[in-house]
Amino acid sequence: MVSMSDFRVPDMHCDGCVRSLTGAAHALDAKAVVSADLTTKLVHVETSATDAAVAEAFRDAGFDVEAA
Repeated sequence: MVSMSDFRVPDMHCDGCVRSLTGAAHALDAKAVVSADLTTKLVHVETSATDAAVAEAFRDAGFDVEAA
């Protein structure tokens, strides 16, 4: 089952950050779809992984994560 979740990532500043976050999501679910808005600092993830797992993966990649 695929779920859609939004996360606020305040320290996401560039395309490199987006690539890191996308890689973290893909490590959990190779079919995850990730979109990010650098202006609003929001990351939208469509994945079979849980919200908690995605948030933990983002934190493990070095980012602060808040529920959006």
